[in-house]
Amino acid sequence: MVTDAGIGTGAGTGTGAADSAIDAPGRDDNVLTLYQELRRRGVSGFGEAYADLRLAPEEYERCRDALVSLGLIVPTGAAHATVTAVQDGSWRSDTDVVAAVDPEIALLRLLERERERLREHLAEADRAYSTLETLAGTFLRADALTRAEAEVEALTDYRRIQQAIEDITDVMQESSASLHPGTPGRQNPERMLDRDRRQIGNGVRVRAIYGRQEAALPEMAEFLGRRAELGVEIRLAPSVPLNLIIADRQFALVPIRPEDPGEGAILARGSALVRPYLSLYEHCWHTATPYGDDAAPERGGDGLSEQQRAALHMLASGMKDEKIARTLGVSLRTVSRMISELMQELGASSRFEAGARAVRLGWLD
Repeated sequence: MVTDAGIGTGAGTGTGAADSAIDAPGRDDNVLTLYQELRRRGVSGFGEAYADLRLAPEEYERCRDALVSLGLIVPTGAAHATVTAVQDGSWRSDTDVVAAVDPEIALLRLLERERERLREHLAEADRAYSTLETLAGTFLRADALTRAEAEVEALTDYRRIQQAIEDITDVMQESSASLHPGTPGRQNPERMLDRDRRQIGNGVRVRAIYGRQEAALPEMAEFLGRRAELGVEIRLAPSVPLNLIIADRQFALVPIRPEDPGEGAILARGSALVRPYLSLYEHCWHTATPYGDDAAPERGGDGLSEQQRAALHMLASGMKDEKIARTLGVSLRTVSRMISELMQELGASSRFEAGARAVRLGWLD
């Protein structure tokens, strides 16, 4: 609760003349004494109250300005002035009669005035932001997107390639997918692990596919184990076609010549260019085996019934459930149950993955 005794300190939160009027040690005593006297009188001549208190003549204007600025007194006469009209200088009284205002009311008015000032600043900032956004959308963003759909950069310096990877890592927000046909080679394993930590820490899904033969090497097996511990999803394939890094469906880093990775890389920007590489990656991902899943390669299809084997053949060819049901002469519900069982047996999360795994494991030979 605000009290009269709090004016000497709390009132210092005001602005303008109020700050300069009561910021010197001891000078606010006269302001407080005068306000208490005017509060006791309710409505009275300012000069009369000032004279009765026998305050120094040179303090008159300072005390009056301080109390008006803080909203603790309102000049009045035949017509009563509003606090706002007094503070912005749009109203003048022909007498020195003033009315004292309760300090709590004055404080609430002061806070509201500051809120209004803040609202005006925010509205002005919002208008400026809207204008800039419109300009960016008209002149910058459209041009940037157009270029991004077909922008290709050839990188022949190893250091530039590593910098490009770092830059992509810093802006990545959703997903990272990579193909690795061999061992890390020139890349620093610790640097790769550091990227993994940063990406996963930022909520990025990180996937990687390695060749099964390379993954069997002791040093490589240790490295893949460390990546897996960090949360990287790793799969192994009989063969990996090329080095590839895809980020957020917007960036793809591929070798200039897959048969000679040392020649350099191409950095493709934009979804139109990245989309074909992503399709290739998803195919490789679904036909690869999860890292550490040693049981999958030894599964056989000997236990399949002729009906299940036929359904699996049709599933692998991309046939829809309705057509499979008509071909086998069974209900759609039976086909759905059969495919669900096959997916579970194969450890697949989708129809496409189930068909691809069945082919890879030789179930359809």
